[in-house]
Amino acid sequence: MLLAADVGNTNVVFALFDGTKIKARWRIATDARRTGDEYAVWLLQLLKIEGYSREDIGQIIIGSVVPRSIHNLSVLARKYFGVEPMIAGAGDTDWGIEVDVDEPRSLGADRALNAIAAHAKYDGDLIVIDFGTATTIDAVDFNGAYKGGIIAPGINLSLDALVGNTAKLPRIAIEKPASTSVIGRNTEDQMLIGVFWGYVALIEGLVARMKKEIGRPAKVVATGGLALLFDEITDLFDAVDSDLTLEGLAMLAERASS
Repeated sequence: MLLAADVGNTNVVFALFDGTKIKARWRIATDARRTGDEYAVWLLQLLKIEGYSREDIGQIIIGSVVPRSIHNLSVLARKYFGVEPMIAGAGDTDWGIEVDVDEPRSLGADRALNAIAAHAKYDGDLIVIDFGTATTIDAVDFNGAYKGGIIAPGINLSLDALVGNTAKLPRIAIEKPASTSVIGRNTEDQMLIGVFWGYVALIEGLVARMKKEIGRPAKVVATGGLALLFDEITDLFDAVDSDLTLEGLAMLAERASS
């Protein structure tokens, strides 16, 4: 079985693959100082709870936007699973796609993995939106080439900035507003309207501009933790694919081992 680790700025998501099927997944807060031993204490217990053991894992692949985390996860792979980990984007697990931007080496692992998986699963030109710590909106052409994109603050970052830099505004949860009205009657409602509907306007506006620039029909694929929430109130997405980044890791691992 394959153990894939998707290291984001906020969380590390581990997924256990049997072929192309995800059998289990676990999430832990990202901390570049967390040692391989600490990961092992946590992960080996969770494997056991799900009915698996370390002997079931024959491959490990790591995709990371936090470079400092790679060493400790590699220690985890070698010391506790006896496996030399594959690092997404390096060696045999090079992206294998054209990265048609000014600085190809600066492309984040998550965005490359999303491009790989989206092109494998959906036809034609694509716009991939990933709702993570930052929200990224990426263009992938019909040949699978990564053409560039947009980086915007994630909705939680926007809220943190609003609350952290004002004296009286309270902390609120990100959720679908109870009303479609954009005239709030109290402070909390006004904040939620500004953050939530403001974010909807941001992604709809940017995608409309991107589609116009592409000049051909383009499917919009959404992934990331808040994709399902926004899918409830906009018809912008042609598909919501929560496992896109993990599936990209599995595709890279399969290609490297073939």
